[in-house]
Amino acid sequence: MSQVKIKAKIKEGYKQAVQARMHSLVADASEPFGSKDHDLSPHELLLASLGACTSITLEIYAQKKGWDLQDVSVDMQDEEVEDPNQPGKKMTRITRSISVSGNLTEEQVESLKAIADKCPIHKLLTGPKEVNTELKRLASV
Repeated sequence: MSQVKIKAKIKEGYKQAVQARMHSLVADASEPFGSKDHDLSPHELLLASLGACTSITLEIYAQKKGWDLQDVSVDMQDEEVEDPNQPGKKMTRITRSISVSGNLTEEQVESLKAIADKCPIHKLLTGPKEVNTELKRLASV
């Protein structure tokens, strides 16, 4: 189970303090929402999660197989496109472009491509899920 805490920095625009275990970072809204664009947006953090998980998954898989995977890079992009199943409606398309190098056969490269879809974040995004929301009202400070 993973746990991440986010605390709004109300007096700093839309900045959000993000804390996970002993690690921290700041997220921010993108410029169209009035941000100064100093930090990663939530969309960029989501893409970063999928890209990092993909790269780690390929590294682990190649290492277990004893393959000569020397480098992995993942470029992530999302865009709004027409939904082919619902004309007139939009959907999000995420494009993940993976580059690998090393002494790899074509079969190994194809296996790595298939394994990319098995990374935990890919499964989280594409599989069944449930999001529960609780809201607590705290006393004003």
